[in-house]
Amino acid sequence: MSTKVAVLLSGCGVYDGTEVHESSAVLTHLSRQGALASCFAPDKDQMHVVDHTAGTEMSETRNVLKESARIARGKISALTELNVGDFDALIVPGGFGAAKNLSSFATQGVDMTVDLTVSDKIAAFHSAGKPIGLCCIAPVLAAKLIPGVELTVGSDQEGTDKWPYAGTAAAIDAMGGKHVVTDVSEAHVDSKNKVVTTAAFMCETDLHEIHDGVGAMVTEVLKLVT
Repeated sequence: MSTKVAVLLSGCGVYDGTEVHESSAVLTHLSRQGALASCFAPDKDQMHVVDHTAGTEMSETRNVLKESARIARGKISALTELNVGDFDALIVPGGFGAAKNLSSFATQGVDMTVDLTVSDKIAAFHSAGKPIGLCCIAPVLAAKLIPGVELTVGSDQEGTDKWPYAGTAAAIDAMGGKHVVTDVSEAHVDSKNKVVTTAAFMCETDLHEIHDGVGAMVTEVLKLVT
């Protein structure tokens, strides 16, 4: 039987939701490797809405589930409907939605909270020994919820144009995780916790390298399915 993977989305668009290229890469690599993906998202309002042409906040309200449905081509369910027992693994693409809609990392940093339903589902996958994959900024969710987990967001060297968000590595360590430096095309595997992470758009690089790193993460997640 095909491996069944739940994909947790957080909206549509890098600045206020799920990073579209990362989510597309996740779904493509899962499909190529014969896994069956089902998309889920919280049914709630986004933290805010961003005009992606200007990077400025807009005075309107959008729903995380409805926006995520754009990526899922309408085939999506509310996160409350996710039955962990029906799936073999969980993958969370990045984008600022992970730090704004799935958690409060964008505004509170290491003092962040995680959406209760999100934390419940991640905890259920972890306690069941089912692998969890996370891209880009999404590893902060695991740092907050899984003590001592090993994660990567790529580099830990701040102040470079290639790695503009490298300060996230220090936040991961401060929350009780352990950051591991990797290249953008690589994925890090925490075999003990069955957590796999890759930097993705934490790095300013060519799109195909992001795609390759996400592919490495998906491959390692599927290897951990028992």
